[in-house]
Amino acid sequence: MYRIKFFFMVVVCFLLSIESNLAQSTLSPERYPIIPKPLSLIEQKGDFIFNKETKIVVKTSDEQVQKAVSFLVDLLAPSTGYKLGYAKSQAKNALIVALDPSIKSEEAYYLSITDKAITIRAKTAAGIFRGIQTLRQLMPAEIEQKQQVSSVKWSVPCAVIEDEPRFQYRGAHLDVCRHFFPPEFIKRYINLLALFKYNTFHWHLTEDQGWRIEIKKYPKLSTLGQWRKETCVGRHTSRTPVMERVYDNTPYEGFYTQEEIKDVIKYAQDRFITIIPEIEMPGHALAALAAYPDLGCTKGPYEVATRWGVFKDVFCTRDSTFIFLQDVLTEVIDLFPSKYIHIGGDECPKLRWQNCFHCQTFMKENGIKDEHALQSYFIQRIEKFINSKGRQIIGWDEILEGGLAPNATVMSWRGTEGGIAAAKQKHNVIMTPGDVCYFDYYQADPKNEPMAIGKTPTTLEKVYAYEPIPQELSADEAKYIIGAQANVWSEYMKTGSHVEYMVFPRALALAEVTWTSKEKKNYEDFIKRFKLQALRLDQMKVNYAKHILTD
Repeated sequence: MYRIKFFFMVVVCFLLSIESNLAQSTLSPERYPIIPKPLSLIEQKGDFIFNKETKIVVKTSDEQVQKAVSFLVDLLAPSTGYKLGYAKSQAKNALIVALDPSIKSEEAYYLSITDKAITIRAKTAAGIFRGIQTLRQLMPAEIEQKQQVSSVKWSVPCAVIEDEPRFQYRGAHLDVCRHFFPPEFIKRYINLLALFKYNTFHWHLTEDQGWRIEIKKYPKLSTLGQWRKETCVGRHTSRTPVMERVYDNTPYEGFYTQEEIKDVIKYAQDRFITIIPEIEMPGHALAALAAYPDLGCTKGPYEVATRWGVFKDVFCTRDSTFIFLQDVLTEVIDLFPSKYIHIGGDECPKLRWQNCFHCQTFMKENGIKDEHALQSYFIQRIEKFINSKGRQIIGWDEILEGGLAPNATVMSWRGTEGGIAAAKQKHNVIMTPGDVCYFDYYQADPKNEPMAIGKTPTTLEKVYAYEPIPQELSADEAKYIIGAQANVWSEYMKTGSHVEYMVFPRALALAEVTWTSKEKKNYEDFIKRFKLQALRLDQMKVNYAKHILTD
């Protein structure tokens, strides 16, 4: 009898497994247009309808969970006209939110939608918020309207969803130095990232072409360093020498006050996005040198760069330079609560160091064999300071040259080689190879696109096909690949609208790359879901590349 019961149980489990797999394979992208695609979604009949009687039941006093729920309440109010109230318990017509310690992943969530109630459970408030974004995507696109819409039925299709991200780091970057974008656009950008479950915004704040963050101890950074006399806007031909490039003869400026930065950080925190600031060193430093010439090897005079590229003037390795950088980083760390501080480390020419009496003397006195090792010393000295403040550094893959700083995380942009090397050295890696993850590259035929970078387009399909874990890594080494990131350099992006055009929909593809298990990815299915989410982007007036839908 026991054997018969056991056999019967095995058969039942097998049939349920087949049913679940069939449900997964036949899901309607029109009914469930979720991006990124969830780990598990079982379709159910019926819909939950939000109305003015709907209540919210929050089964925890956790303040972060309250913040996540408030986001949904504030989202629903303008378009539906419903300011949803709270209840201590309610079995019907309710949204029930609870923390569940049995869920293992920090950002995982369980979402159950029936015609009577919606339940969201997660280990953390971040998981609750990710579940709310899924719920948001399942609602009519008009939910994004800022005024009441009376002709829409606020329904959500019934389903059971269990979901968690593949990678812990899912980032998007924005360079505000070549072109400056006001705080309102930074918030809009962050909100769009949150919608598609990104969890990190990398804010590139200093460059040769402008210093964009107020540092109270060094006010010239916000006066001289944030201003350039003109901007390179083109070339006469593709082979025009530097001196014959076209300039606009128009002064350009912009920076964020510390109060503005605090406001943006809070906005991001309310959307469970971490902001990582980047302060470039030892290269890409002309804006700082223009403000404080003694920081350079030649002591100037220097000028904030008006064109794009790599410049030979970099920070000198005098003690006074490190004091300056430590003062700057102290104010940055006091502003940003992120675990990581990005210190750049890329594209640092060694010419000035080679010809600098101080740098050469310092190298001889300290047994530093060459300028690559000097850069490694520079990075490691900064790392020790940042570690002393309880933070860690991220650097571009050039920080591998001359010896990697002990606790550094590497951002691999010059292909995958830097990421492979760092992972083999057991350092955490964020993959962001230029030919796939740089969204300043053309996304279609350059003949039909606004000016951008590259010759071979980085298409939506190419981004979607990207696999962040290189085949060269063993299973143990692959654990050090913690995620991937989209980078957006703004040389040819003067407006927020242009940024949106370059980023979307490619950011949706990378969101799925970094969240969804690779076995569940399917490009044709993704496109079907994107066409539905495009309606949401239309409601939000996002200037995404619409031609991608018809190309």
